[in-house]
Amino acid sequence: MSGSNGAVDTPMFEIENLHAEIDGNEILKGVNLVVNEGEIHALMGPNGSGKSTLAYVIAGDPRYEVTEGSIRFRGEDILEWTPDERARKGLFLAFQYPTVIPGVSMANFLRMAVTNVRNARAEEAANGGEAQKMTPREFRRLMREKMALLKMDDAFATRYLNEGFSGGEKKRAEILQMALLEPKMAVLDETDSGLDIDALKVVSEGVNNLSGPDVGMLLITHYQRLLNFIKPDFVHIMMEGRIVESGGPELAHELEAKGYEGLRARFAESSAS
Repeated sequence: MSGSNGAVDTPMFEIENLHAEIDGNEILKGVNLVVNEGEIHALMGPNGSGKSTLAYVIAGDPRYEVTEGSIRFRGEDILEWTPDERARKGLFLAFQYPTVIPGVSMANFLRMAVTNVRNARAEEAANGGEAQKMTPREFRRLMREKMALLKMDDAFATRYLNEGFSGGEKKRAEILQMALLEPKMAVLDETDSGLDIDALKVVSEGVNNLSGPDVGMLLITHYQRLLNFIKPDFVHIMMEGRIVESGGPELAHELEAKGYEGLRARFAESSAS
């Protein structure tokens, strides 16, 4: 199933017949998905359907073994790429549960990440472009600009990464990373979980500011409420390790009104036929 509009010969990001397991337990059972530049896709589904597993597999989590299928980014199969290589190439994952790293300040972490990504892109452009060098002063100015978009105090940059952060602060820190790294394909894994309505509005505004014609996004969420603030072009429903239905934003409203029971019945009928 795909949200491609058919206008692009080679999809920017494509998952085809993806199967993956952990500890011998198959979680993904044939996922198909296409995301092109400028598109926002929402992936919804009940607990245990495989949504977060898909995010981890895209990011290259070594705990998961891909047993069949492919993930292609700009026409290249990424399954042999290491997680850091995927990040340098332009893939980004905002974690549902961001890791706490005591002793490493936000500013130092972000400066190292941005430097690595820019160096990688400069190497790719070596034959036709110039390296994008950034002085410490330029980085601080850019970081403050992005922090302002997310309503983050300047003192936030001196705190240790995610240590003592509230749920909203952790999620804003993830979106700040995304803003600075400027990925081409962003996967946001339940960015709305644990957020009150005010924090949700701030994070959603940050995501909307980062969307655009050159960026593809996959929003993984349980709830329609996130989609009240970030408007998807396509909505996909995942059950039992595969995408069982795709549509427009109205599909999320149907879920909000009726729950998953109707979709489960349709899925059971199609599986039986």
